Amino acid sequence: MARRTPTIAAALAVGAAVLLTACGGSSDNSSSDKIKGAGEGSKSPSASASTSTGDGRPDVSVPADLHLNFDFDKPSDAAKAGAVADAENYIRALKHGIVKQNPDDPAYQFYSGPAASRYAKSQIQAWVKGGWTPTGTDHYFNAEANPVGASKSLLVTFCRDQAKSFGRSVKTGKIKYVSESLDDYEKFSLLMAPSKENSKLWKTQQIEVQGRVKECRG
Repeated sequence: MARRTPTIAAALAVGAAVLLTACGGSSDNSSSDKIKGAGEGSKSPSASASTSTGDGRPDVSVPADLHLNFDFDKPSDAAKAGAVADAENYIRALKHGIVKQNPDDPAYQFYSGPAASRYAKSQIQAWVKGGWTPTGTDHYFNAEANPVGASKSLLVTFCRDQAKSFGRSVKTGKIKYVSESLDDYEKFSLLMAPSKENSKLWKTQQIEVQGRVKECRG
């Protein structure tokens, strides 16, 4: 079984120059989430507490065996704080879609512009096709939000450590455990823009994921 899901291109033409310039240049695109195939069995997970806010936002809860750890400091600037929070919600919504095994899950669509929606759908499809769902601890940290030119958009970047995140077979419940390596460390860059319909909602417009990032390994 392959160590990871099929690679899916993550630099989704922003006007590609906008995102890549904001990120400081082009990068090595290795955007696939880690899938670690069969191993030891596990119990069927129970649902964790919902992260739905009750203000019309979708449920992005995940099972209790999947821990999404967003170790982000809240920016003092309100716009930056909103963009970082909804970048987190986009990732949560993507994971929610994988857990639900639903490439058309409405949760990620709520937090996405067209390109980011296509990315999320392709990631979910890869997991569904392989018959896998995530388990373990997925750690995101070192979030920053910076303006993009003269627009209202913000570029949110953060690191990911997936060394303790694994794939569990939907059919058998078995987990594949793989030793930690540089492959576990990624850097995410999400181009965030405020929604025209809801001033409190920021949507991910574009996403780029760099693989094997030494600075995220610590």
